[in-house]
Amino acid sequence: MRHNKKRNTAFIYEVLTKELTKAILDKNAIRKLSIMGILKEHFTQGTLLAEELNLYNVLLKTRYIQPKVAERLLVETKTAHGHLDENAIFDAQSKLIAAINKGLGQDVWSNFIPNFKTLASVDSIFSSKTAVKKRVLFEQAAIDTMSTTPNSDTLETMVPIDTLTYGSFIKKYNEKYGDLHQEQKELLNRFITSFADDGFELRLYLNEELSRLKGLLSKTAEADLKPLISQKTAQVTDYLNEFKKRDFFDGDLKKILKTQELVRELQYND
Repeated sequence: MRHNKKRNTAFIYEVLTKELTKAILDKNAIRKLSIMGILKEHFTQGTLLAEELNLYNVLLKTRYIQPKVAERLLVETKTAHGHLDENAIFDAQSKLIAAINKGLGQDVWSNFIPNFKTLASVDSIFSSKTAVKKRVLFEQAAIDTMSTTPNSDTLETMVPIDTLTYGSFIKKYNEKYGDLHQEQKELLNRFITSFADDGFELRLYLNEELSRLKGLLSKTAEADLKPLISQKTAQVTDYLNEFKKRDFFDGDLKKILKTQELVRELQYND
């Protein structure tokens, strides 16, 4: 059975996130907005495709659990997927494919997705058209992957889906602004992968990170600094306070990255 990648919701999502990362790297604001619009319309939490994507991710991202737990998780995930309306999924995918073809062009389907075979295997587990023997083999492989004990070999092979494009993003940003620190990499990662849950995890992360930055800036303001530095840190604090009252915009990403850098400099430099 030939796998139809355009009918694999997880594959389509990976294609879009890779295309989004490329648009960010190329500073193509118009294309970035187009991709974000498609992601928000079709993968916002509560949509049918977002629900199906979450079930894919259960099997794709779960690691280091007991084999019996993995078997139970597989059964429950298959059951949950079986309750989804197959025809409704097909219609939702058709609308998504049409939006991609019209707004982004056919070339997006040629994107290289490193874990395509894994995505295809999970899709085969969910599909009623998969031959019994193949499905059983795919299911056992999924159980083995979820229950594999961590060691140096498995850790080396557990590479995030968009590592190549994410690495390019980091490299390009480093060339312009200097090496990124861990907290900046974490922010970028949350931003790039924020569309599956309508930015829910990103907002949770920002709530904690902004509180951390404000706390450190407050300590800086209490120190005996030059008036100009105190004035600038107060302006940054005002921005962080104002930001918590509104939605996150694309321009905020660079500002928060620079704020993270500022706080680190104030912490570690005299």
